[in-house]
Amino acid sequence: MRRLITPLRTGALTLLALVPAGIPDAARATPGPAPSVTEVDSDTSAKVDGETVSASAAGVVVYDRSKNGSGESAGAVTSTTSWTPPACYYAPRYTPKELESQMRQVWASSAPSPEWARKTQDYFVNGKPYKDFNKDKAGRGYWWDAYVTEGREADPASQNCDKTPFWVDKGDAPPADALQAVSPEVLAQLAYAQIRVPSTKVDLAPEGTTKVNLPTWAWLDAAKFKPVSVTASLPLLGLSATTAAEPASLKLTPGTSDAVTYPASGGCEIRKGQIGEPYAKGKADEAPPCGVRYLRSSGEGSYKLQATTAWKISWTSTTGQGGDLPNGTFGADQDVVVQEIQAVNR
Repeated sequence: MRRLITPLRTGALTLLALVPAGIPDAARATPGPAPSVTEVDSDTSAKVDGETVSASAAGVVVYDRSKNGSGESAGAVTSTTSWTPPACYYAPRYTPKELESQMRQVWASSAPSPEWARKTQDYFVNGKPYKDFNKDKAGRGYWWDAYVTEGREADPASQNCDKTPFWVDKGDAPPADALQAVSPEVLAQLAYAQIRVPSTKVDLAPEGTTKVNLPTWAWLDAAKFKPVSVTASLPLLGLSATTAAEPASLKLTPGTSDAVTYPASGGCEIRKGQIGEPYAKGKADEAPPCGVRYLRSSGEGSYKLQATTAWKISWTSTTGQGGDLPNGTFGADQDVVVQEIQAVNR
């Protein structure tokens, strides 16, 4: 059954009480917050102090972006497949006392219906399946609940994590039907969404304006074009995963069919840590290792030269697990004015 989520904020934490869909609006018109989606993950710190889970209401995943791409033109990679990082996931949220405190407030002031209150009391208190919020297991596990990945709040997939909060003992795996439960690989996938790569604006020679049939050299600054990475950690479980993006190649698209690329495929490979080769005096008539030759003037306007970088993406983790994730791309356009070569009659 599809479910909505009603949060009740107390201090730093938010309870996600699950409300069955189909409840009339009038049944929801009770004191307390209006129905909402699950909490959004973002930068935060998290720790356990006795009976308290200290975590901001924003989430429990911490991102280290110190090795990420930067600058005004940096951007997120787009997967080369239909795959996307998860829109939601399950992770620890409450100790037994925290869950009890918030549920009792919901039952007292904002329960959408008596039937819902009875069902959730059976679930958390009366042994169907949990008894007294698992207080006898305090310090030996956590109640897990759903989080929405930052930036995916409007994505319908963010509602796929609709399980009622569930208990997981420390050291145990989450239940098999919690497919989006946080793990080293899920952390790596969340880090994937935070990857930012530098601009792919290429250096050109001639710069900005070139001539018909004149080879235009293109290259990327090796100092800016380098691997980047983001680490996602879940301190409550002592898990971390690092997702790294390494530049693999550059694809040039001239912006017109009246052009020839170098190489013919338009794909420029990395050589000695850089893509392409800076133009040097005396090479005007040579074919560049990476570049374009326009066959027709751009007239009063310009052509949109697009440079798209392919990035190889992989991950490692504190558990020793790791592997590849779908490769990504990032592109940028730049204007190129192409003029006719003027003949001079003497």
